[in-house]
Amino acid sequence: MFKNDYTRHNKICLRILRRSVAGNISIDLGNRLKSNKKLTLNDLAGLAGVSTSTVSRALSDNPLIKKETRVRIQALAASHNFSINTAASRLRTQKTKVVAVILNLIDHTEQSISDPFLLKTVGDLNQALNSKGYDLLLSNSFMATDNWANYFINSQRADGLIVVGQGKSDEKVQEVAESGVPMVVWGDPKTESSYPIVGSNNHLGGEIATEHLIAGGCKNILFLGDPEHMEMTGRYSGYQDALKNHAIKVDSAFTVACDITSSAAYAKISELILSKGLFFDGIVACSDMVALGAMRALKERYIGIPSDVAIVGFDDILMAELSYPSLTTIKQNTQHAAQVMVDKLIAQFDGKKVDSSLIDIELVARQSTKHNQ
Repeated sequence: MFKNDYTRHNKICLRILRRSVAGNISIDLGNRLKSNKKLTLNDLAGLAGVSTSTVSRALSDNPLIKKETRVRIQALAASHNFSINTAASRLRTQKTKVVAVILNLIDHTEQSISDPFLLKTVGDLNQALNSKGYDLLLSNSFMATDNWANYFINSQRADGLIVVGQGKSDEKVQEVAESGVPMVVWGDPKTESSYPIVGSNNHLGGEIATEHLIAGGCKNILFLGDPEHMEMTGRYSGYQDALKNHAIKVDSAFTVACDITSSAAYAKISELILSKGLFFDGIVACSDMVALGAMRALKERYIGIPSDVAIVGFDDILMAELSYPSLTTIKQNTQHAAQVMVDKLIAQFDGKKVDSSLIDIELVARQSTKHNQ
């Protein structure tokens, strides 16, 4: 009988203690919220009714925590403007020796990892990372969550990010930069940014391509591509400047916007010829794949290349050399660029500040332009 009374007494004391602790936590949280003090991880755990380790894992999007629990805790954190100090968190965690490479593909595009230029860039990055003892984790902007820092870094999937492509908007990239995560972007180094960009001199490339066509006698030159894409904007402005330098009118009718794929370029040129006839004698394509799509449309209509229409691409993928006629193009040195990007990322791991870098480009003249027949 005495033993049962003793057990009952212990249970009652334990319930009182729990209520007291919970009450104190509630009062402390209430006071903290009223005073607008920043919540700690312990505070958030108290609000969520879970341990601090569960909160930490949930905010890092760790798959060990049930999805509904992660969503609930993340929503609670967002409602209280709670965020992990990413830079401080990384100092406490073990390095993964993995770098996430994100293909920043824009919405409403058919461009994918199968794009030869992206494949070459990823291959060059993989070699550069391996030479420094790092593995590559490949993803794209459609597969990754909205919060790249949480998904890749806080969850310990990777130590840093290399983003391939700025797209039409760098909102997600900017969020990563603000979080303090080590990151390098392949894009246009001439654009203003708060993060390091490595890329070709797109403006100069567009200018050289257009100058090359003008030197071959072209007077009615199309720009084929997407001028709103950050990297293509530079190529388009170079095209415009070259026309102005030769007193050739910049006419919007000669700007043909299309997706960065060969199929989109093929459809656009086919439609253009069908509706307006052959009113152009040169094409500056924003990429080699776009140029190859245009060439297919012209050849199907027995339009001579370069006798009727000369074409310059951009990238110098392997298919540019193997096509017939072979494609004149602006070469991007992705092998050198990959090494520069990896070096800049590793420098950030060591706490160093890095700047953007411009990679040299060169014209590779082949059969698709007139003075290389």
